[in-house]
Amino acid sequence: MVKETGYYDILGVSPNCSDSDLKRAYRKLALKYHPDKNPSEGEKFKQISQAYEVLSNPEKRKIYDAGGEDAIKEGGGSGHGFSSPMDIFDMFFGMGGGGGRRERRGKDVVHQLGVTLEELYNGATRKLALQKNVICDKCEGRGGKQGAVENCPTCRGTGMYTRVQQLGPGMVQQIQSMCPECQGQGERINAKDRCKACQGKKVVRERKVLEVHIDKGMKDGQKITFSGEGDQVPGLEPGDIIIVLDEKEHEQFKRSGRDLITRLDLTLTEALCGFQKTINTLDHRILVITSIPGEVIKHEAVKCILSEGMPEYRNPFEKGRLIIQFVVNFPARIDPSIVAQLEELLPPRTESMIPDNAEEVALIDLDPQQEARRHQHKQVYEEDDDHMHHRGGGVQCQTH
Repeated sequence: MVKETGYYDILGVSPNCSDSDLKRAYRKLALKYHPDKNPSEGEKFKQISQAYEVLSNPEKRKIYDAGGEDAIKEGGGSGHGFSSPMDIFDMFFGMGGGGGRRERRGKDVVHQLGVTLEELYNGATRKLALQKNVICDKCEGRGGKQGAVENCPTCRGTGMYTRVQQLGPGMVQQIQSMCPECQGQGERINAKDRCKACQGKKVVRERKVLEVHIDKGMKDGQKITFSGEGDQVPGLEPGDIIIVLDEKEHEQFKRSGRDLITRLDLTLTEALCGFQKTINTLDHRILVITSIPGEVIKHEAVKCILSEGMPEYRNPFEKGRLIIQFVVNFPARIDPSIVAQLEELLPPRTESMIPDNAEEVALIDLDPQQEARRHQHKQVYEEDDDHMHHRGGGVQCQTH
């Protein structure tokens, strides 16, 4: 059992989650709380990135599970600090690049697009409307009249503002932050000389409609890149718009690589005596499956149909398997009057020799999930009790 679950709670996953669960949770939260979309949620974005950085590293995750956040901050694992939240975001979405190349390019813009399993199976075309910055036509990206731009006197053109904070007697700290006068631009334009169209910002907002082609067999989390369609910035090459596919849950099928998994309910009669059932596919065909009389289907038995799974990306004529897990629904009760007839038809039951001194007891229903929750709560209570006892044990009465 893990010592604390804070990082797991931040990402909304359980302590026994898989790497794919972590990635999926981080992707959704990072896109939701990214500073470009939620400027006021910078601290939340930082917490999400920090939690993912620790839990996505097997060594750090092991240390965190054993000792909690304090163990990580004390230097457990390789590396004692935390990376920049934006660096983690860029590495995750594959937006990192060479230093020189990145300096000549604007920022990439990431959008998440929810898609259904049917769209990933059959392929689809979706239209996505978004807002982007384009260079102002009126001032040609200057922000004002010719020669109106001047260096910011507050930061002297650096875009950064440095102030000194007194920490104590003889102790000072330099704090660097974005210049409030020019908003980090390093330059300013007098109000009377600013372009009326862009208000001196050099760019204006424009609505853009992208046609997103979803190919057959694409996966959850796969990226579709529109090169050079990102926000325009004067003097820089535009970045890219990156569409990240987010697969929605399907009520009938679950995807596992190239395979599709579904559950099929059977009555006890169907499981023992045979059946014919239909399955509606994602491309609206109807498959017929048959179990001949005499072929018994056990509860949770698994069978498959070849070439009826997901199409392979860029090779859609090759498909995976359709895996069927059978669930046999037993009757809640049987009429006692027909038990004798059933016994004649079914294999004979094993007779048990019961000693004279045996005790007869009653069977009661037990819910495994409720029992697991009760056991978990009991463990937490016992750990808290042990912790309090340990703290109390270190206190001794003063004697005179």
